Amino acid sequence: MTQNSPLEANRFYHIYNRGINSENLFRADRNYTYFLNKYTQYLTPVVDTFAYCLLKNHFHLLIQVKDQSTLNTFYNNISINHRKKLNEGLHSADFIVSKQFARLFSSYTQAINKANERTGALFETPFKRKEVENNSYLTQMILYIHNNPQKHGFVQDFKDYIHSSYHSHLINKPTKLERQQVILWFGTEKQFIEFHNSPYKETIIKDLIIEI
Repeated sequence: MTQNSPLEANRFYHIYNRGINSENLFRADRNYTYFLNKYTQYLTPVVDTFAYCLLKNHFHLLIQVKDQSTLNTFYNNISINHRKKLNEGLHSADFIVSKQFARLFSSYTQAINKANERTGALFETPFKRKEVENNSYLTQMILYIHNNPQKHGFVQDFKDYIHSSYHSHLINKPTKLERQQVILWFGTEKQFIEFHNSPYKETIIKDLIIEI
């Protein structure tokens, strides 16, 4: 399983990217919010998002690429000034979603560069992705993503970390996350919490983990 296999419609992926040369992506609390707002703007039309975790110099996502019909409609509605001449390759899920990630990274980088008087790229390219082919691994992937701040020593308990989707799944506020679907995967909110409190072994999903 490669880290840069093509993205395909309807399939689940673990997405990872980090700052170039391990440079910090997020330098102030407002950066996390700004990134998520830009993520919503560029990616919500083409993917469903089930979990995320933003750390200082990298991030993890669990997404599902939308169906091909939705992707085609999105692509055909883009202003002609923002796309090249149509052909089969440009309609592919991989092209459309990858292009939206590129727009996210570019927009965010421009803002960070302006605020910090820096120049040049901020994100590594290409971003890494691994398909989650077995649906039984989805709950383990969510636990892995939410546990990342604790794993990397940012907090002693991942539940204290505010820049992941853990608490967003448990509060009754509007969200672009697939909250209801995630809770159903675990059964109930209580089971979601209990699952996160139980020990887990990375060996179960070792082929899906991306850490560089």
